[in-house]
Amino acid sequence: MRDADVGDVDAAVTKWEAAGEHITVGPHQVWCARFLATTYVGKPPLLVLHGFPTCSFDWRPVLEILRAERDVVVVDHLGFGLSDKPDLRYGLRLYADGAEAAIAHLGLTHVDLVTHDLGDSVGGEMLARSLEGTLGFTVGRRVLSNGSIYMDLAQLSIGQQLLLGLPDERNDLVGADGGVSFRGGVAGTFAPDMPIDDFELDCIVALAQRDRGLSLLPRTIRYIEDRRAEERRFTGAIESHPSPVGVVWGDLDPIAVYAMAERFVATRPDAPLITLDGVGHYPMLEAPDRFAAAVLELLDGPLAASF
Repeated sequence: MRDADVGDVDAAVTKWEAAGEHITVGPHQVWCARFLATTYVGKPPLLVLHGFPTCSFDWRPVLEILRAERDVVVVDHLGFGLSDKPDLRYGLRLYADGAEAAIAHLGLTHVDLVTHDLGDSVGGEMLARSLEGTLGFTVGRRVLSNGSIYMDLAQLSIGQQLLLGLPDERNDLVGADGGVSFRGGVAGTFAPDMPIDDFELDCIVALAQRDRGLSLLPRTIRYIEDRRAEERRFTGAIESHPSPVGVVWGDLDPIAVYAMAERFVATRPDAPLITLDGVGHYPMLEAPDRFAAAVLELLDGPLAASF
């Protein structure tokens, strides 16, 4: 999904950054953007939360469809993309703090929520705060997608296991190959034989490399330790929060396997499940049109028979 007026990665990243702003969250800067609806019809703004180890640029292929009738807010978690990348202990509460600060900065009091991968767990922390009465806004409809919400089912990649085996500290040997391994790791979670948009992936790699970001992967991945320690807090809130929720899941995800989606809807019989056949871990990159249509179906109307 290359913009007609963008000819290279640097230009695309610069254009993306200019569409948003950096806001102060504690001692750091977090990048966020609000993309206004093409046609405003009164639908709630949509907060979308990205996964590990990428950033909100993941949402670019589906952005125009999602914002047709609603504002869309994207946030780069601290340590990712265009946000600051300080050398510290990262975790789900820290990521949720950034997203909550972005919503406050934009003056929003109610949002719908679409989450992916790490974003599912960040959303879970925000939902837990909502249940506790401490979240600064209310959440309407939700869509959950391809994230390891049940750690006993997660099939962590070799790369993820290697990162978790390293000390929780910056390591400049990670990413020393110019992002080749990082790129291969992301692409390796796609469904077999899925066409890859090289330009989009090149941009995602460039954003990950920014400010020595790849060297922080042994730190930013520690959210998995949070999940293991407090799964009932994060997944429990995803399951029990009273807001309407639906699921869109690529059935060939090698990490957040399809059995997770099946387990979730078993706990929430009111949650419709749209299966994206032949799609892996990054449905917004692998099958953007199908993914966006499924998300809008769950946010706006009755469940369609098939996607």
